Amino acid sequence: MNLKQLVAALGLGICVLAQAQTDPIVTQSTSDSKTSSTSDSKTTVVSPPPSAIAPSVTSINSDICVTGFSGAAQTQIFGISFGGTRVDYNCERLKLSKTLYDMGMKVAAVATMCQDRRVFDAMMNAGTPCPIDGKIGADAKAIWDAEPARIPASVVEK
Repeated sequence: MNLKQLVAALGLGICVLAQAQTDPIVTQSTSDSKTSSTSDSKTTVVSPPPSAIAPSVTSINSDICVTGFSGAAQTQIFGISFGGTRVDYNCERLKLSKTLYDMGMKVAAVATMCQDRRVFDAMMNAGTPCPIDGKIGADAKAIWDAEPARIPASVVEK
């Protein structure tokens, strides 16, 4: 049973693409002295296979914190494609911190980096606690010790 017969048997009222075949058109004729003739013909529709094309998600500038992804899947009848982007928040944090540092705002740059738990732990282990509420050094350590709920939980991926 071919695809057209299957669709007709199921009673589906949908448009179905013809299956690509390479059979030639066949025509037969016979005649004899009694002037009767028989003609048989077969016509095959040859069409390209359907295709789902994945969208191109590219970035021209390499100094961005976004990664593109895309994909596609195709069957004989149904095709789907998708694409999107993913933001790298740690990359953004690094760029923000560097920009703040370049503008001379060193404490703000450190505070931006301290939003990452790994940096926070490294700063505490080095004996230089992260700034909090405008306080640095021993004053900041006292606030962190008094309010442990304000310590960053982990790497934040929103």
